Amino acid sequence: MYTPENIRNIAIIAHVDHGKTTLVDAMLKQSRIFRENQQVEERILDSNDLERERGITILSKNTAIQYKGVKINIVDTPGHADFGGEVERVMNMVDGVLLLVDAVEGPMPQTKFVLRQALERGHKAIVVVNKIDRENARPEEVVNKTFDLFVDLGATDEQCDFPILYASGLTGASGFEPDQLTPTMEPLFETILSYLPSPDVDDQGYTQMQATLLGYDEYKGQIVIGRLNRGTIRRNQSLLLIPAEGEPKAVKAGQVFTHEGLKRVEVEEAHAGDIIALTGLGKVGIGDTITDPAHPESLPPIKVEEPTLRMMIGINTSPFAGQDGKFLTSRKIRERLIRESEKDVALRVEDTDSADNFLVSGRGELHLGILIENMRREGYEFQVSKPEVIFKEVDGQLMEPVEQVEVEVSSEQQGTVVELLGKRKGQLLDMTVLDSGNIRFTYQVPSRGLLGFRLQLLTATRGEAIMNTLFAGYEPYAGEIETHEFGSLIAWESGTATTYALHSAQERGQLYITPGTEVYEGMVVGQHIRENDLEVNVCKKKHLTSIRRATAEEALRLDAPRRLSIDDALELMKDDELLEVTPKTFRLRKKYLSKNERARHAKQKK
Repeated sequence: MYTPENIRNIAIIAHVDHGKTTLVDAMLKQSRIFRENQQVEERILDSNDLERERGITILSKNTAIQYKGVKINIVDTPGHADFGGEVERVMNMVDGVLLLVDAVEGPMPQTKFVLRQALERGHKAIVVVNKIDRENARPEEVVNKTFDLFVDLGATDEQCDFPILYASGLTGASGFEPDQLTPTMEPLFETILSYLPSPDVDDQGYTQMQATLLGYDEYKGQIVIGRLNRGTIRRNQSLLLIPAEGEPKAVKAGQVFTHEGLKRVEVEEAHAGDIIALTGLGKVGIGDTITDPAHPESLPPIKVEEPTLRMMIGINTSPFAGQDGKFLTSRKIRERLIRESEKDVALRVEDTDSADNFLVSGRGELHLGILIENMRREGYEFQVSKPEVIFKEVDGQLMEPVEQVEVEVSSEQQGTVVELLGKRKGQLLDMTVLDSGNIRFTYQVPSRGLLGFRLQLLTATRGEAIMNTLFAGYEPYAGEIETHEFGSLIAWESGTATTYALHSAQERGQLYITPGTEVYEGMVVGQHIRENDLEVNVCKKKHLTSIRRATAEEALRLDAPRRLSIDDALELMKDDELLEVTPKTFRLRKKYLSKNERARHAKQKK
């Protein structure tokens, strides 16, 4: 049984790829939650298939360890700016944070975002300079820049007086000096206990908690996770659910769980201050309050920053519709989108004039791309439009979202970066020469200008550039931006692609398909080398005049096609194109499939 005094609730926050999940691995292993001979994977908390494939944390997850009789609840948060909504709501159920900073890169754009969230809520922070064993590590400079960041964000004197530790999450070592590490995480555990506060809660008051995270179990149904702010909760206790919108309703707690290591452990009773999980409450939304029926008192709703990007998701209308998908109807698609918006407070789903299409708004292309990939893997078939930014009107002036962009590149490629960002209305804020000889540019760029920019940047710099972005607010409309340099190659008839036809088509641009691919009229089969779109016949067969010529097609050599991911397809899409998504494949296509339809609509637009 844990009382508030022997509990610590902490979140681990950092920029993407600064080693949060790896550090949690080391903390879990050294807290003896595994058997001596137990096989344990790396990045234990990245349990989602997409997280393992991409090497990033997408969903916040919590675990717990014990150290000297104190229970430390740990929440691992995403580092990518597109999943900032996960970080914002997690801050409501912790009392302090571990801020990880890479010993070479130092504070990055997302470091600023996650630290701001923690400081605004009055949380204390322990700064951990991670990856201290990296070549070119510069711990002293990194600590100074981190302190400057605290000051810039308006931290109080108490918050600025943060303890500093140095660690290597990979080897499980930590210490108070960069060159004097102990081979354990003990210095970090001791600092957590001595510096971060226990939960400031009322253990004797009336029950009150807020739904912060949601899970789902096939047998138990919806699982509600959050910190118990006041009182206790017992199994089968009668409670009152106060939704953020709507009327309160009576509910009953089913099972009550607390966390131990990677497991949820069922308990008869949970006390204030602990992070718990409840079943049996029925449908609960993020931010809803669960309280005592005799003393109903709701907590402030969880607020997150507004979405900046939106796209249309609707039923698949292509000639190949219905061949692969398990869930095809607008009703099934709508149910899935609404379910996602209930779990992800940064996502918005709206009905449109058409019953077959839904407007989905999110934080960025990756945020929306992950949703598309998850739905595809679950058996959904649908089509999506090109992402577009969300404009606002303030005092009669049109405003658009802008982002702070940091690009690190070699000195030989700096001219390329300046030219590309200049075309997209970027304003240079800072330029720094790094110890490695690389140059780091900091720009402010309209979000419109970053749609499709990543691929273009990587191509122009031969894959050398490293880019990070952070939403910086709304600014007056910057004017027209030309984002696409190349048109599309479009199939002008339905059929099966042949080597002979593709050999001719590849002279016109870069192909996305291989021989034997089934295509339909209006499907995008490649990228044109010029600005305009071009219809090509990819199904044409060579007329044979003798048996000796029957093998002539086999001798034709084709360039390797460009293999697109969903993220690539979203970047390459144009305003008059759609992305058809099925469980087995995805295809770019024109909104209007026939050439005559496209010509008529283009004429009407003029």
